[in-house]
Amino acid sequence: MAKNKEIIKILIPPIISILYRKIGSNQSLKWSGRYAKWEDALMQCTGYENDSILEKCKISLLKVKNGEKAYERDSVVFDEIDYCWELLAGLQHVALVNENKLNVLDFGGSLGSTYFQNKRFLNTIKNINWNIVEQKHFVECGKEFFSDNILKFYYTVEDCLAENAPNVILLCSVLQYLENPHLWLSKLTNLNVPTIIIDRTGFIQKENDRITIQNVPQSIYKASYPCWYFNESQFIDFFNERGYDKVANWQSPFETNIGKLKGFIFIKKNNINNI
Repeated sequence: MAKNKEIIKILIPPIISILYRKIGSNQSLKWSGRYAKWEDALMQCTGYENDSILEKCKISLLKVKNGEKAYERDSVVFDEIDYCWELLAGLQHVALVNENKLNVLDFGGSLGSTYFQNKRFLNTIKNINWNIVEQKHFVECGKEFFSDNILKFYYTVEDCLAENAPNVILLCSVLQYLENPHLWLSKLTNLNVPTIIIDRTGFIQKENDRITIQNVPQSIYKASYPCWYFNESQFIDFFNERGYDKVANWQSPFETNIGKLKGFIFIKKNNINNI
């Protein structure tokens, strides 16, 4: 698998997933276009400033770590935690069937947003390791300000696997922002990790995978990004062919103008009797 150069390409603008929570109307955030190639969509996009986003995420998440705020998602802080109960149940199930051990490979996990979001409920797990694979500058920041005996940061998947044996892969609002999501899914499923949890990922029903452009209004954050929508049945079939069964799914309360944001739990077929 690729080293730092490829890792830098794979992960999403960290501001994106908060928009799903903050915007109350589908008119505020739009996906448009149907592009044959990722590069074609990318040429029409403005991108984002890595350093400024990183600094915002760091400041906000430090407030959560220090107990000043309850919850952070992609640089925005809240006084009340917004749980995804299905995701949390999936993590707790993994620990339950692994003798109270949870070892997470959080692919594209920013500075630990999902970990801090669920920390109160995860504290009951006896043995927990939360490992984030991210862009270089996020890893450097994470190591300096957030790393501890549970939360670790890695530049590559290989680096993570050299020190850990994850029993769950977490993919939260990341797949649709990868240039080659199918390649990454193949690589990650080849690891044969027993459970894969996916959340806040875009799906459509009646057409093949579609490359769009996601436009963020200037009043919120001036940016536009290429973004995939996956054909849901083909997506599930892929996991089935790789030896995983779908055991749960859910829908985000925020609907887009093209499809739906959904989550899934996939478990290796030889582990399915543990359900």
